[in-house]
Amino acid sequence: MARGDGSALTGTGRDAVAAVWRIESARIVGALARYTGDFALAEDLAQEAFAEALVTWPRDGAPTNPAGWLLTVGRRRAIDVFRRRSALDERYAVLARDVGEDGAGDELWDPDRIDDDVLALMYTACHPVLSPEARIALTLRVVGGLTSDQIAKAFLVPTATAQARITRAKKALAAAQVPFAVPSAAERPERLGSVLSAIYVIFTEGSSASSGADLIRIDLAAEAQRLARVLSRLVPEEPEVHGLLALLELTAARFPARTGPDGEPVLLEHQDRRRWDHAAIRRGRAALARATAVGRGLGAYGLQAAIAECHAVAASVDETDWERIVLLYEALGRLAPSPVVDLNRAVAVCMARGPAAALPIVDELAAGKALPNHQLPGVRAELLIRLGDTDQARTELRRAIQLCANDRERTVLERKLADLG
Repeated sequence: MARGDGSALTGTGRDAVAAVWRIESARIVGALARYTGDFALAEDLAQEAFAEALVTWPRDGAPTNPAGWLLTVGRRRAIDVFRRRSALDERYAVLARDVGEDGAGDELWDPDRIDDDVLALMYTACHPVLSPEARIALTLRVVGGLTSDQIAKAFLVPTATAQARITRAKKALAAAQVPFAVPSAAERPERLGSVLSAIYVIFTEGSSASSGADLIRIDLAAEAQRLARVLSRLVPEEPEVHGLLALLELTAARFPARTGPDGEPVLLEHQDRRRWDHAAIRRGRAALARATAVGRGLGAYGLQAAIAECHAVAASVDETDWERIVLLYEALGRLAPSPVVDLNRAVAVCMARGPAAALPIVDELAAGKALPNHQLPGVRAELLIRLGDTDQARTELRRAIQLCANDRERTVLERKLADLG
């Protein structure tokens, strides 16, 4: 966009700033972190540049190179910070030479370094020294470009709580002297696992909201998909990155059919599969094929994607390859054991071999009290209904209703209880 004559509409200018920030914020923060060597400072500098753009662009029009403009402003602010710290050392001299007295700094926007910057940003935001909650908040802030208000709304916490998590995360990284860099080859498996886990948790909360009035939070799920796509381009040699992307694409493909006109949940057997996003299915299957082609076998995310693919290619619930799904869940349980995997395996066993074969799996989970949410009694109620034990099914449904924090899912459970009479 060319610079305007000063008569640009305020709304248009602000929209331009928001659009550029949404697309380029991770690159800008990453570049500033690389040049200053200070992760927390880089995020603050980027925010200051963003604030200056909100004032300048609506008045003067958006610059020809918006990302370069923001980066140049951020670097100028960095010089001011070092000046205030009386740190006129070699680092300040280098920055001053880079930016130049005339403010020309667009040439510093080095496209050959951008991928490394964003990858380093992801690894830093998801460093194991941080708690899982802090990793998610920081990832959404510095990599996703979301505001504290948006993060707070996404996870149903007060804005102050989201801000505190981000602030504590920055302080923890500084205290641990975590360098802004892509970790060594020996460190990458553990660190990559943290990145994948953060993206997966973000998507999971978006695809099946743990509480609130909405079953699906499209914006949150879409942000996780975007981060997974970025990561798949940055580390194309990692099969689990493609496995996670495949899982997210194949799961999101069912979103259009998962809710009715009023937002009520639509169970898998009642979904109109013509409404599934078949372009997303193709993207997901392609990502799963890449995960397989890279070698070393499918990991936990890849196995879940393979399960999602079984659903995606089936014409109906009855035509789904449930035996293959059971085998995939058994493999997933050995690779990444969890009560949730066992509960899902029980559902698959029910569909493949009947409710009597699945009930012992659920009873064992209930005895272990490993799943304190509504899902286990909800599944157990469904198995009991299929076995004709409506009295016990009512008891389980009442327990599930009591434990369910999502309004939409609770309505489904209440309707099912009412249908039992």
